[in-house]
Amino acid sequence: MYLYGVYAMVCAVAVVLLVMPWFLPFLKKLKFGQTIYDLGPQAHLAKQGTPNMGGIVTALATVSVTVVMTVILTIKRGWGFSLSNSMWPLLFITVGCMALFGFPDDYIKDVKKDHEGLKPKQKLIGQMIIGIVFSAFCYQKLGSDVIIPFTSITWDLGIFYIPIMTVLVMFITNSANLQDGVDGILSSVTIVGMIAFGLITLFMTVGKSLTEAWGIPIVLLCFALAGASIGFLRYNRHPAKIFMGDTGSMFIGGAMVGVAMLTKTQFLLILISFTCIMSSVSVMLQRGYFKYTKKKYGEGRRIFKMSPLHHHFELCGMKENQIVLMYAAVTLVLSVLAVLSMTKFY
Repeated sequence: MYLYGVYAMVCAVAVVLLVMPWFLPFLKKLKFGQTIYDLGPQAHLAKQGTPNMGGIVTALATVSVTVVMTVILTIKRGWGFSLSNSMWPLLFITVGCMALFGFPDDYIKDVKKDHEGLKPKQKLIGQMIIGIVFSAFCYQKLGSDVIIPFTSITWDLGIFYIPIMTVLVMFITNSANLQDGVDGILSSVTIVGMIAFGLITLFMTVGKSLTEAWGIPIVLLCFALAGASIGFLRYNRHPAKIFMGDTGSMFIGGAMVGVAMLTKTQFLLILISFTCIMSSVSVMLQRGYFKYTKKKYGEGRRIFKMSPLHHHFELCGMKENQIVLMYAAVTLVLSVLAVLSMTKFY
């Protein structure tokens, strides 16, 4: 069982490294280039036209490896293909987030050349639909309780489970999207975070907190996504040859929140997805403070030089690679803490 994750990771890396040398020239030929935000860091203007939608390859590698290995194990072990097999809800949350509002946003920006992409309301409606359906499924299948880290108890959210989890889906997917603003940053934290979630799910399965048919597909997806992100980082590290776009960031955000909800480890997102969460928090603080000071003093003021937070660090003089290393290191420390916090359920 312990080798399943290793196999999934290696296979996903191989898929990305095999597909990307063909996919990258294809995007260049079609001129699917990223439109850089004029008000962003000036150093980013040189990235104008860099191929986008690289997240398609990350998603392809992750989904294909997860599905093939899950099908093989399902047939071999007789798990069956009912909803007791977690492959189905995993595909719904990850592919759904990518297909419903990730890919369309990139398509409008890169193909239609409309830099605004999907309207905020359209994105929110799509996220809400995915969130409500997935939350309702988890409520029906798993109940309304969530695990409290560092303890052996759970907290029952009762009738508030579905609305709270719907907001969580919307928040985490948007947070992953905001995190993707520096070359290699989202890929790096995803590698660390998904390995952590994979280990937690594996230990919970071995410890019988989860059935094999439920736990193993989640393990496979976690390690497959980590492997796909390793392969993608080969092309996405600074200076990036390709960006993942909303297609990739929404897929990753869906995977993060989906795995957490399917294992009842939603609170671990605070640790494992800390840097993503802080990207959203920094944006909310910046906007809120600007509006407050404009109303009170007649002039809007800022907490950060720019939000999300990684752009603040850029404008403070940090290089992109330094920011990525810092974010990966913070995620690693917090992910180790997250793994240790769940020992009562192993």
